[in-house]
Amino acid sequence: MIHVCSLSKVDETVTRTGAQRLLSLLAAGTEVVRPASIPAENHLHLVMHDIAVAQEGMTMPGEEHVRALLDFAYRWDRAKPLVVHCYAGVSRSTASAYIIAAALAPQRDEMELAKTLRFLSPTATPNPRLIAVADMLLQRDGRMITAIEAIGRGADAFEGVPFELDIRA
Repeated sequence: MIHVCSLSKVDETVTRTGAQRLLSLLAAGTEVVRPASIPAENHLHLVMHDIAVAQEGMTMPGEEHVRALLDFAYRWDRAKPLVVHCYAGVSRSTASAYIIAAALAPQRDEMELAKTLRFLSPTATPNPRLIAVADMLLQRDGRMITAIEAIGRGADAFEGVPFELDIRA
């Protein structure tokens, strides 16, 4: 199970779910304290801004980020939950949860997965750059991009409500 939340809900979500793995997607300078129950080797902290187009002074999500995210996901034994978070729990984290679910369940239909994501999180607005890079790396021929575009932008929110995404269809 993948649990998605904001930075402010990390400790609470890890404790509630018994998660043993943590994926943090934050801008440089945003501090995250790894919960004591998460071993250091089970925490991946990717530094990027929530942007889809290059902007001076900002780190755009790129292929190296998605490759690291996928490698982290493939090493997950799924015995205990994975918590994925960004600052607000709306964009980078929802994109990453979608990417991980698509990678670990390659038979799952991209559109069905995107519609499930929207049902679970009305505020989810997956970062389009992360989705585009993953679509290329996973050889989905644009289907991930099309599916995320189809669900559109989520409802405006300062912070998303935590949710869980089952990898299995």
